[in-house]
Amino acid sequence: MIRIGLLTLLLCFTFGANAQEERKILLLNGHLHIGNGNVLEAAFIGTKGGKISVIRNSLVQSYYPEDWDTIIDLNGQHVYPAFVAPNSTLGLTEIDAVRATRDYDEVGKYNPHIRAQIAYNVESNVVSTVRTNGVLITQATPRGGDISGTSSVMLLDGWNWEDATIRNNDGIHVNWPSSIDNSEWENGVNKKKADGKYELEKEELVSFFQMALAYAESNDHPIPDVRLEAMIDCFKGKKRVYFHADELRQLNDIIEFSAQFKLKFPVIVGGYDSYKIAYKLKDAEIPVMLGRLHSLPLNDEDPIDLPYRLPSLLKAGGVEFCLQNAGDMEAMNTRNLPFQAGTAMAYGLSEEEAVRCITQTPAKIMGIDQEYGTIEEGKSATLFVSKGNALDMRTNQVTLIMVNGELMETDNFQMELYRKYKNKYDKQASE
Repeated sequence: MIRIGLLTLLLCFTFGANAQEERKILLLNGHLHIGNGNVLEAAFIGTKGGKISVIRNSLVQSYYPEDWDTIIDLNGQHVYPAFVAPNSTLGLTEIDAVRATRDYDEVGKYNPHIRAQIAYNVESNVVSTVRTNGVLITQATPRGGDISGTSSVMLLDGWNWEDATIRNNDGIHVNWPSSIDNSEWENGVNKKKADGKYELEKEELVSFFQMALAYAESNDHPIPDVRLEAMIDCFKGKKRVYFHADELRQLNDIIEFSAQFKLKFPVIVGGYDSYKIAYKLKDAEIPVMLGRLHSLPLNDEDPIDLPYRLPSLLKAGGVEFCLQNAGDMEAMNTRNLPFQAGTAMAYGLSEEEAVRCITQTPAKIMGIDQEYGTIEEGKSATLFVSKGNALDMRTNQVTLIMVNGELMETDNFQMELYRKYKNKYDKQASE
């Protein structure tokens, strides 16, 4: 039996896969954010074989030290389930300005067969900087075209993309045609108008889905079509269909489209205007992956703080939603996902509701909530510990990371560079 402090543990232990499989680790006296809206003060969390084996209250739960290989006293630090980053190119790009490092956009309009999973780079330096802010799961998502391709849910750790995969081919991504033409400007003002090509582009998409549905319903495929093969599980309810759209007309049409094709798991990605039809989305049981909160309003007439208030507006409307971070420099900016949840907390959500929208809810939307998203007995021991509130950039200081029961490094190359040059200039200042 080993009993050591947290800092010593992080400096001294690297566990192999076989040893970790049987290792029994006990975390004591942590302020546990379960991820489902509930909190447990002074939590007693035991892990074994990569799973959460027991959760109790440390103040009333006794234990025998010899039953555990490692015991870590957290001294009131905050424990969270892995933060989840949906709809992201994290792991698919390293330097956005260098084309050779971008592996998320294929040529062509309809590419449901393109799989982001096999392009996921577990050795990415960007991944390590994001992981140390508590984001341990991402949805590797392709870009471009009318149907970008198929995403997969990945861990921010692994020997290779197979090892990092949580759920392969979880859904296809449809870029719904824009209903508004933003190309005309006058005296610095955008003269928005209806896009005359919208109906034609929508009908093309409808035609493709009709063809895919007919293919899915037929058992006679003498010459298989890889594009249409990739669509079959969408109609069987085994794949999500993620519709990327923000405008009100788009959202209304997507609701009708989903009903027309009897899609079991449609999801809105972006959903800027979703609060205007919250009741329709709730009735249709269509969840929303809200766009980046740290953005300016899309419309000149909107309140400046509308993006910040969207989570509370959807919560009030009964719509299931989570947060995502698509946009400029999204891979490296994924580290800011916890702070977007903090902004949602400042503009109407409770702290645990804010935690939930980057843990349990995205896991549920992507279909991995049986194993991830909350810290509960029987689920994967994928969690992290922060000295303070992880939704606040001032107190998000990660001291422990655990992925499937394996303790991970909490350092990254940016921290190394910081220490290197801090020591250099501190030395010069003292001379």
